[in-house]
Order: sequence, then structure tokens, then C-alpha cells
Amino acid sequence: MKWFFVAVIVVVLAACAVPVKSAPATLTTPPVDFAERVANAMKYAETRPGVTGIVVRDRQTGAVWRNQAAATHAWACSTPKLAMAVDLLLRNDSGAVRLTDEDRKFIHDALHTSDNDAAHALWNRFGGEAAFEPGLRSRGMTDMRFTAEHPHHWGWILTTPDDLDRVMTFVLNMLPAQHRAYLVNELRTVAPNQQWGVWAAGPKAMPGNKNGWSDDNDDGSWVVNSVGFAGPAERYTVAIMSNTKVIDKGFEVGAETTSKISSLLFEGFFP
Repeated sequence: MKWFFVAVIVVVLAACAVPVKSAPATLTTPPVDFAERVANAMKYAETRPGVTGIVVRDRQTGAVWRNQAAATHAWACSTPKLAMAVDLLLRNDSGAVRLTDEDRKFIHDALHTSDNDAAHALWNRFGGEAAFEPGLRSRGMTDMRFTAEHPHHWGWILTTPDDLDRVMTFVLNMLPAQHRAYLVNELRTVAPNQQWGVWAAGPKAMPGNKNGWSDDNDDGSWVVNSVGFAGPAERYTVAIMSNTKVIDKGFEVGAETTSKISSLLFEGFFP
């Protein structure tokens, strides 16, 4: 399977529930220029094929911007591989499972190249739906659902940009420091097949992302998703789901949409 999703224009401000150690403790006003960038990115999403949901978060100020499609379900594609990694690392900490060197290699491969076989191996080895679903929900995927028409595994989860935003926020705000550092490094050093979407923030933004894409949409069109971070101390997070509604060249359309949104947000923003 191949996997991803993208938007409109509603702005919501919300405080982060947990202080972020790597960000300044004092909250400040969101940069005016950045708010304008968000508005431009969401306007751009309205011009793209299909439906694009976007959530942008400033972890320093607590500001959150969501468009009207931020709560719209689409296939998660490979993005749950990040939440699976979080769940397994924490289950290993608790003693509920014991990760072997092979398991850790599978986690790396699932994040680095989005290896589907590695994700399947982990899903089947560590309990499948019954074991993973509670962990995925508790790490932020509260909107997730399976369907009767498809197998119940990581590759057939319906989710929302809000879910992906919560997962990324959990990684950066809630994980023990060693796990946070490990996952940030994994997402920041992904293979070339993952270097689009949020990655298009550019090298000065020091981005990291987990992408997903598939042409297994119910009508044969493509879903293309990207969730990640950008900026010093991973200040900004972005979740984009682009249900392209495009069959021929749908991946290219979705990758262009997600990448352009990130570029509009961050290109030239960091010195």
C-alpha cells in the first residue's frame, strides 16, 4: 500500500496543555508575519483539487490555526507508523513488551523509508488492533476509526488532521527526553522518498516529518498526508491531509499540495 491528505480558513487559538521544556516558558504574541503566512497557505489549499485539512501549531505561544477540513476524516496511510513507534517505546518502558534489536530496526525502517513490511511485522508481533488501538488513541488519535470493508490494521485507519496534530504534539511535549530525541532525529533524517510535505519548509527550518500516501482510496484516487515540525526547538508543527480526488498523477498532485503549503508557511521565515 502507498499512503497521505490537505484545506480552507478558520483560525483558532488554543493553549498547549503541557509546557514544552525546549521552548521559552514565557508566552508571546504569534509573529504577525507568520499568521499571514498561515492565511496564505490555507487560501492556497482552497485552490487545490479535492479536500485538504490543515492544522498549524506554534508550540511557543500556544497558537493553533485550523481550517474547515481539520476534522475531516481520510485514510491515515502511513502516518500511524509514528504513533505505533511511540506506543511501542512506551510499552517497552513499562515492561509490557520487550523490544529486540530486530524490532528497533523495524521501527527505524517504518519511519525512515515508510517500510510497510516493517510496520506489518510490528503490528502483528505486538498484538494487532486489540493492543495498538488503545495506545494510538491515548497518544492523540482520538478521531481514528476502522471500517468493516477493510482489514483492521495500521494501513486502513480513517483519521483527521486534528489527530495527526495531537500525535505530533504528544511526541514533542509528553515523551521522555530520550524517546523525544530519538524520534525527532528519525523524522529529521528521513529517506529521500519522505522528503516532501512538511520537509519543504527548507533546511533552515530544520524540518522533520512522517508522510503517508496511497491510491487505495475508495474511488481509486490518492490520499497524500504529511505531519511534522519546523523551526528552532521544533517550535511549529504542521499536519496536512490532502484527499486529492485525483486518480491519474494523484500522488504528484498531493505531494505538490502538501509541499507548497509548508513552503508558504516557512520559506524565508528563518534567518
